[in-house]
Amino acid sequence: MALGLKDQSHHQQILCIGELLIDFFCSDIGVNLAEGSHFMKQAGGAPANVAAAISRLGGVATFAGKVGSDPFGDFLIHTLNEVNVNTNLICRDSTALTTMVFVSLQSDGERDFMFNRGADGNFVTTDLPDDKLREAAIIHFGSATAMLGGAYLDAYFEIMDKARQAKQYISFDPNYRSSLWAHRTGEFIELAKRGIAHADFVKVSEEELQLISGHEDLNTGVTELHRLGAKVVAVTLGKNGTLISNEDQYAKVPSISIKSIDSTGAGDAFVGAVLFQLSQLTTHGIAQLTFEDWQAKIQFANRVGAIVCTKVGAIAALPTYKEVME
Repeated sequence: MALGLKDQSHHQQILCIGELLIDFFCSDIGVNLAEGSHFMKQAGGAPANVAAAISRLGGVATFAGKVGSDPFGDFLIHTLNEVNVNTNLICRDSTALTTMVFVSLQSDGERDFMFNRGADGNFVTTDLPDDKLREAAIIHFGSATAMLGGAYLDAYFEIMDKARQAKQYISFDPNYRSSLWAHRTGEFIELAKRGIAHADFVKVSEEELQLISGHEDLNTGVTELHRLGAKVVAVTLGKNGTLISNEDQYAKVPSISIKSIDSTGAGDAFVGAVLFQLSQLTTHGIAQLTFEDWQAKIQFANRVGAIVCTKVGAIAALPTYKEVME
């Protein structure tokens, strides 16, 4: 079968944990937030995007997180339901508003960014019952906000510890956002290393790899992530493809050439595409994958990420399996 995909009739459940929030994008060109007048509301949150990507491709995805008991919380749950993500593990918080992010693209290409943290930071371990956690074969931890502190930080790593003890397959994406960690980079690095130590699959950008590993050279950086505990590492390099490593071997898998319109959510779509493929295998089957198998899976995921770049909006741009294969 093309690109190393197995029969699509059976998929194990994937649980995505992290933030679900509202992105307010300023549609005015080349202005900062103070100058902007027009904002478009979109569903956001990296792990929510991953869950949506999995479902759009035909996989089985559940999302766990917390939103406010407000209209924005309603909108976010509705958005995930629309793409068939199981939202039964999304908690509602009557004491806090749904988390919101305001973003504008300035004339120098830099983003002006304002983050209003709300309900997502109040997620606690008891919000995710152990029996529901155990139902998933694969658990993806990908959050720009969970590691910021508050109740969620403790819950995030407690759940990760439980998943590791239960021998569930763990995926981790540290999702570094310089605007969130401007004065706390050292803290981010330590927390990211903690996540990597638990992970079977780690996805990082080139910037994240250099930041976390402390090495400019990609191969040296990847070796450091393996030393921390990561089994398989994927380093996304934009138009230059993806560096994939399984400790013994590493290779660069090229991307497909596209005209990029909006790269928002491309990395999350890439992760979703990898996990979608892994969900068609048993845990034993994943462990038996050869390096060539991994390269084929990354090739497929690169294609999914590239397609997302050709459209506007993270969830709206996600392709179906049929669209990817065409």
